[in-house]
Amino acid sequence: MKIALAQLNYHIGNFASNEQKILLNIEKAQSQGADLIIFSELAISGYPPRDFLEFNDFIDKCWASTEKIAESCKNIAVIMGLPTRNHADKGKPLFNSAAFIEDGKIKDIKHKSLLPNYDIFDEYRYFEPNSEFSCIDFKGEKIALTICEDLWNIGDVPLYTINPMDELVKEHPDVMINIAASPFHFDQREVRKDILKRNVEKYKIPLLYVNHVGAQTELLFDGGSLVMNEKAEIVGEMSYFEEDFQLFDTQKLSSTPVETCQTSKIELIHDALVMGIRNYFEKLGFKKALLGLSGGIDSAVTLVLAVKALGAENVTSILLPSQYSSDHSVKDAEDLAKNLGSPYDIIPIKNIYNAFEKELEEQFKGLPFGIAEENIQARSRGVLLMALSNKFGSILLNTSNKSEAAVGYGTLYGDMNGGLSVLGDVYKIDVFELARFMNKDEEVIPWNTITKPPSAELRPDQKDSDSLPDYEILDEILFQYIEKRKGPQELIGMGFEEALVHRILRLVNLNEYKRYQTSPVLRVSSKAFGMGRRIPIVAKYLS
Repeated sequence: MKIALAQLNYHIGNFASNEQKILLNIEKAQSQGADLIIFSELAISGYPPRDFLEFNDFIDKCWASTEKIAESCKNIAVIMGLPTRNHADKGKPLFNSAAFIEDGKIKDIKHKSLLPNYDIFDEYRYFEPNSEFSCIDFKGEKIALTICEDLWNIGDVPLYTINPMDELVKEHPDVMINIAASPFHFDQREVRKDILKRNVEKYKIPLLYVNHVGAQTELLFDGGSLVMNEKAEIVGEMSYFEEDFQLFDTQKLSSTPVETCQTSKIELIHDALVMGIRNYFEKLGFKKALLGLSGGIDSAVTLVLAVKALGAENVTSILLPSQYSSDHSVKDAEDLAKNLGSPYDIIPIKNIYNAFEKELEEQFKGLPFGIAEENIQARSRGVLLMALSNKFGSILLNTSNKSEAAVGYGTLYGDMNGGLSVLGDVYKIDVFELARFMNKDEEVIPWNTITKPPSAELRPDQKDSDSLPDYEILDEILFQYIEKRKGPQELIGMGFEEALVHRILRLVNLNEYKRYQTSPVLRVSSKAFGMGRRIPIVAKYLS
């Protein structure tokens, strides 16, 4: 049996676009003699549709698109994900389903059994879990069809009480097919391969796995669809971070394993962020980006990523020096923009800041220079950047990194402004690594930007180290607390200073209110700020 895998970048709720992509790939598969073509989980609607699933009209459109696609399926079968209604008297109103289409008709519908309800997933909010199991008979072979999480209950600590493949294997299937929407984080590729390998090793039958690719707001899908033979060897691996189409013959899956893609953590993060920026703009219908370029490493790395995603001519940098900005910071920013061939403007904020200071003279009389004055500078920059964004129809990119966002080292309505947070899930030490990666072939980012001590430059001779511990220490504490969920005693037991641990964790929890008001953060780690980390704002724990 010849099976085509279509790894596509869908647009949530854009039924015309999703239909067209699916139909074009069906035609391509037909022209190459495929018996079956497979699309990913919730392909019709895009993933995750979230509360769109609560609208009858949305579900109606999903079904209408599926019926239209079915009409085109002559001499080829299709497996494709979509939401379907649950007509039972009890339970959630919908299923997360896969349609099996043959001879122009929807011949069978299989439902997802294991509904993830952790981190960024909330499928049990909408869907009823499946409890009936049967294979699909096609061309004399039995297909065990599962949907994403259905294969993930095979680890050492199962989350669910059932395993769909344990039920389906009773019918002696010839092949496993799994359609998925498995989001990216920098360790996910190896985790995913291990899970799929365990399934093949357990059931001793080949596996064809089709994943989403592309960005859906903050969620990034890396693709990397796979085919494994019955020996759990990877005999097909599709592209990462781009659409792909490949054809496989199930009678020839015992061939020599392919050499799988090996990519460093930093390169993975780089490629994911570029895709995330590009898709965010394309799917919103924007072309132009704007950012504040300070001469520091965060805005420099953000600019390089934006230029790669959108093109140099579509990204404008605004330099906003104050009386505390060093000459070398302004020069570094100019040099970077020139290196990239990207337009920039310089708007000094000294006079604006002085005007605020004069207007507040009576209220601030006799009080020392402090955080309020520093924040006025940041907010002056924020107002100017948003004015330019509004006037010229550009999306302002936020340049804050995860370390700063974690401890609240940023100004609401100032440098935390933006329509998209590019580095909000990247710790400072990894921002430095990204900069070095970008410079691996030539000096794009001025080396001075990379080597100088980080500073907000909001007061004379200011350095980040005045307020924060060294980033090597800070980032490790943050990683253990945020990603690994280690508590204070566990961190102290790891050798971190007790007072520092309590201070850092207190800062993280106190500043949840700031993060609650910021733009979507492109997710590249296993625990990003945003929809996958739900922390109360008004709470006492560790604060």
